[in-house]
Amino acid sequence: MQFMDSTHSNAMSLCSQADSQRTLYPYVTGTSVIGIKYKDGILMAADMGGSYGSTLRYKSVERIKSIGKHSLLGASGEISDFQEILRYLDELILYDNMWDDGNSLGPKEVHSYLTRVMYNRRNKFNPLWNSLVLGGVKDGQKYLGTVSMIGVHYEDDHVATGFGNHLARPILRDEWHKDLSFEDGVRLLEKCMRVLLYRDRSAINKLQIAKITEEGVTISQPYSLKTFWGFSAFQNPTVGAEGSW
Repeated sequence: MQFMDSTHSNAMSLCSQADSQRTLYPYVTGTSVIGIKYKDGILMAADMGGSYGSTLRYKSVERIKSIGKHSLLGASGEISDFQEILRYLDELILYDNMWDDGNSLGPKEVHSYLTRVMYNRRNKFNPLWNSLVLGGVKDGQKYLGTVSMIGVHYEDDHVATGFGNHLARPILRDEWHKDLSFEDGVRLLEKCMRVLLYRDRSAINKLQIAKITEEGVTISQPYSLKTFWGFSAFQNPTVGAEGSW
């Protein structure tokens, strides 16, 4: 009897340990996502790299997805957590459609939902390891917002995650304006993505640009940017650096 009690106790202990597991760090991650408002809607850009640690293991990871009728979602961070978020959103959109009341969730409602999901998981000390960009158009109103892995969120005319928040947003502050045409918006996003390609080791030269308007969502086929690596600063980047190898 004592043997059985001991075995039961050990089994319960193992179950308890398994139940309390948490994501300690991400495994396969994507880098920056950039979103901007333009004259007719929202534009979003992201490359297709998936890094396993510092190794660019996957080169065809789609990190921009359409959500319902009015929203577009881009994610940086852990790819499997992004897949989990997409599953949550599929259930949300399905539940909304089941009412069949002629209404549908807009980007503001989806963004609000994502802020609650991310903050809830943060409070459980088991965050979804992503930074998200959510944009959309409904009833002629453009909406663009972001939410971090701990639930910090805001909306703006242009947003970015990852390195893009440091390297791309200064460019956007200088060059973005509310009457951007589609062509000018794409050129601005490509300029930002080119800077990130030069400066972010996790970025790859294979990207997608998506747009959402009242007419719907269009996500481009993957393509590469023209680059120039002959800058003198690239030839020997450690010249004059103290403590360099």
